[in-house]
Amino acid sequence: MQDIKLKAADKRGVHQLGGDELMGWDEVTQGVVLTSFDGDASNVAHLKQEERNYSDFNSYTATVASWRVQKPVFNIDVCIDCQNCWVWCPDTSIISRDKQMLGIDYDHCKGCEVCVEVCPTNPKSLLMFNEHEELENALAQWPEKKKKEKN
Repeated sequence: MQDIKLKAADKRGVHQLGGDELMGWDEVTQGVVLTSFDGDASNVAHLKQEERNYSDFNSYTATVASWRVQKPVFNIDVCIDCQNCWVWCPDTSIISRDKQMLGIDYDHCKGCEVCVEVCPTNPKSLLMFNEHEELENALAQWPEKKKKEKN
């Protein structure tokens, strides 16, 4: 069974991006630095995303799920692990390890549908559904493989 609440790490998506006390672009002091990581980040390139100590200013710890109207649903039974969705996702919302698709990071997915468009399988292993559609219902609606017609 696929886990629709799959996250890359516990800290990922812990707060909503766009709080009450945000500064406007013209209010930020010149030369201000918003660090991406808390503490020493000298070895951060050698760590997996979920092992890094992200600061609260980093978009990794924020969620943008409330922006989405439709969400991609992943069908593991159809996926061929080609990694097209992972390569083309503009929000790095495809969770993949060792060249195997594991799921979708719904905290950062904005529902742009790029992953669906680049999926080569028949039927596609990613399809768009209403944001509030339950995973089981979406999987039950999956289309059958289309057979090629002979001329």
